[in-house]
Amino acid sequence: MTETDRRGALRAGAGLAVAGALTTGTLTAGCSALKAAPADHRAAPATRHPAARTPRAAPAPRHVPGLPDQIAHSPRGRPQVALTFHGQGDQATARSILAIAEKADARITVLAVGSWLDEHPDLARRILDGGHDLGNHTHHHVTINELPEADAYAEITGCADRLRRLTGSIGTWFRPSRADRATPLVARLARRAGYPHVLSYDVDSLDFTSPGAGAVTRKITSEVRAGSVVSLHFGYADTVAALPAVLEELDRRNLRAVTTTELLT
Repeated sequence: MTETDRRGALRAGAGLAVAGALTTGTLTAGCSALKAAPADHRAAPATRHPAARTPRAAPAPRHVPGLPDQIAHSPRGRPQVALTFHGQGDQATARSILAIAEKADARITVLAVGSWLDEHPDLARRILDGGHDLGNHTHHHVTINELPEADAYAEITGCADRLRRLTGSIGTWFRPSRADRATPLVARLARRAGYPHVLSYDVDSLDFTSPGAGAVTRKITSEVRAGSVVSLHFGYADTVAALPAVLEELDRRNLRAVTTTELLT
């Protein structure tokens, strides 16, 4: 046998050895890292990942038959009140108010300022996930009743756009900034933007004047009655301190704190 033939035979023998090792599942020493494919080589099932939860769109505004264009309170037929908060200020204070309300099984309405939502976008979903109402309180919290028509409309739609982007809805209610009631022009612009009603109030807590928690509590409890809409604010320590006592007094009078939507529908 020539040298060339001898080398070919050696290579053929090595090939047979490898084939045999693959059949039995192992290789000779020096190739132990190689393993034969298992007899049942069906593909393992793909790992299932839970589907991402898509937040449902927030409730949209709706016309409530029998109620005026500008609403200060309900018809007072049920033992309920709406605590409404201007959404602006320190987010820690806002979260404290939400937590206090929820601990008491109360629901509130937040009229958010658009620029505040830009700073704290996660609070929009936090409010809704807590079962509360979320609405529009203009984009920059300026004195909207004194603005030219185009600027006033931009204030309303600017906040509406933020709400839609964050929640899928423009919010349930509109309240004018720095005014308890809208001028006829602003009310018309709000309707054009998609809000059939302007939300006013019949009890002003005056918490934004920082009169002390006791004064805030007394102001509310001395004026509130079934069907009332109460004006309060995020961002004030007095409001946080007063809220537990307010809720306790409402409970003592058998008045439930509910969302504005529940109060009026």
